Amino acid sequence: MIKDDMQYLTIALPKGKLFYLAKDLFAKVGFVADNLEEKSRKLVITNEELKLKFIIAKTADVPTYVEHGAADIGVIGKDVLMEAQKDVYELLDLGFGRCHLMMAVPKDKKRAKLTDYTHTRVATKFPNVAKQFFTSKGMQMEYIKMNGSIELAPIVGLSEVIVDIVETGTTLNENGLVVLEEVCPLSARMIVNPVSMRMENDRIKKIVTDLRELLREEQCGHAN
Repeated sequence: MIKDDMQYLTIALPKGKLFYLAKDLFAKVGFVADNLEEKSRKLVITNEELKLKFIIAKTADVPTYVEHGAADIGVIGKDVLMEAQKDVYELLDLGFGRCHLMMAVPKDKKRAKLTDYTHTRVATKFPNVAKQFFTSKGMQMEYIKMNGSIELAPIVGLSEVIVDIVETGTTLNENGLVVLEEVCPLSARMIVNPVSMRMENDRIKKIVTDLRELLREEQCGHAN
């Protein structure tokens, strides 16, 4: 039962491949809005009956919207979440968008062990995550922030190492690179603003409970 004086609950969805997966998942637990499309000219879509608002945001901006309370809930890849280091609660692994963040090196210049790469250069979209990883291994590295075509860096001599998202490994192989170590597994996560978690606790807890049950049912269905 939605009360007339209830506050709107705002959900930030990322543009790109996670958008429709997130949209479909929320729809299965009753959180929908008419004309909720990634390419909509309207960037805020409202369901007045359910007191819901959906924000369609650039992927990297979703944690910022949630941290500052412009959105109560967000869906974001674990890679972006870890790199952003925002003050948000990570409540749920949504189970889609699975891939891996990997350390890779040129196949023809592969060294004997991981620590042989100490004090070399790392090209990556995720310097904060990479630094955490290498620091945990006792390795000091030089980090070069890039925004695309990370595989190009070792080819042109910009770096000795890359840290990048790997799904199938085909792109690495085609560019003469080989995985040396997994940095971390990745998937889409549901994040929540800490203040919203207190103020909208019942509604948010119900969403989490419903989504968790749905994901469990789908997992069991796949297992069977």
